Amino acid sequence: MAWLAMALSLLVALVGAVGLVSPERLLEILRHFDSPLGLYGAAALRIALGGALLLSAPASRVPRTLQALGFVILVAGFITPFFGVDRLRAILDWWSGQGSDLLRAWSGFALGLGSFMAYAVLPRPQAD
Repeated sequence: MAWLAMALSLLVALVGAVGLVSPERLLEILRHFDSPLGLYGAAALRIALGGALLLSAPASRVPRTLQALGFVILVAGFITPFFGVDRLRAILDWWSGQGSDLLRAWSGFALGLGSFMAYAVLPRPQAD
């Protein structure tokens, strides 16, 4: 399960990197999720990431932190479909109007979080 947690964590970091380089491109990517099917896809990705973090946490470098992150992401995944496409579109429209600085700030957070999760999910180093 650690490989799935690693892959999805790197995906979060990649999306963050894209947003830092090109906030407009990030908005284009996020607009792919502004349909009912896209919203369910986003929920599935969050549930998969949260579950993978929870299951891989015991052997990770920071088990309690990954358990907490996994739980929060898993709950967010289950809540996502209830969020609604209209609300998502409103948020994306608001983000579009705020300029690139806000998107870059959120992207930096995503890059940092994804990178941290990818590092944290690695197995603990063995004591010599």
